[in-house]
This record gives sequence, C-alpha cells and structure tokens, in this order.
Amino acid sequence: RPRSHTVTTTSSSFTANLSASSSTLAYDREFLRTPPGLLMVTEIVLGLLVWTLIAGTEYFLYPAFGWVMFVAVFYWVLTVFFLIIYMTMTYTRIPQVPWTTVGLCFNGSAFILYLIAAIVDASSVTKELDSHNYNSWAASSFFAFMVTSCYAGNTYFSFISWRSRTLQ
Repeated sequence: RPRSHTVTTTSSSFTANLSASSSTLAYDREFLRTPPGLLMVTEIVLGLLVWTLIAGTEYFLYPAFGWVMFVAVFYWVLTVFFLIIYMTMTYTRIPQVPWTTVGLCFNGSAFILYLIAAIVDASSVTKELDSHNYNSWAASSFFAFMVTSCYAGNTYFSFISWRSRTLQ
C-alpha cells in the first residue's frame, strides 16, 4: 500500500537575513570624495612612507625608532581596516556598534600616539647615530608630522559626527 508523506519546510529569519545581506555587497564610491575619506587615503599613503622609510634602516638598534615603527604599522593596518569598513558600508550592517564613538576613539588615539611618535622620531634623528640612515629618519619624521595632522583633521570630523549623534 503506498504511503503519503507530508514534508514541511520552514525558514528562519536568521538565514533569510544572512542570505539577503551577503548577496548584496555595497560599495560607497562617494566616501573617497568626502574630507574624512580623503584624509584616510592620505593617512594610508603617508603612514606607509613613515614605516617603510624607517624599516629600510637599522632601526632595531635604537628603541625610539622601534616605538615609531610600532605606532606607524599599527595605525596603518587599522586605517586600512577602517577604510574597507567605510568603503563597503559594513558599518550599516552592524548597527549594534556605536561607529561614531569608535571613529572618535580611533582617530583621537591615533592623533595622540602619532604625535608622540613624531616627536620621538624627530628628537632621535641626529647625524651622530648613523650617517647613512640620517636622510631616511629625517624624512620619516617629516611624514610622521604630516600623518599626525591628517589624524588631527579626522579627529575633528569624527568629533563633529559624534557630537551630532549625541545631540539627537
């Protein structure tokens, strides 16, 4: 005798949301035209110059340059990470994270630590240390101050954004 089977399938809201969100990857081209976007790209380019100019020398013999390398590489990686988050609009998919506060803390800490690193870099550059590394260290000091000013600008824009969110 033939049996009849009834099969019922259900879909959870989690899988429906996951498939809908992963199938559409957003890309915000306009972000690079905003002042924070331009500053982020500038931070990435100049930050890369800072750590490559130091990495091409015997910086490991001088602890001060090790600190500058740590700050430069650490914030370079994080800035690339945040640029990807903003370019792909990932922040819209994770509304639980207070992105304005995260941006303010990130840019503020980058400004403070880069300022310290730039001062340490500039004060450590002397002809007596190692003459063939002098030009690289001097150039890295200049670019470290340039990156510091970019992070200061992004801290300002992050503060304006954070302030407008908290007033609402």
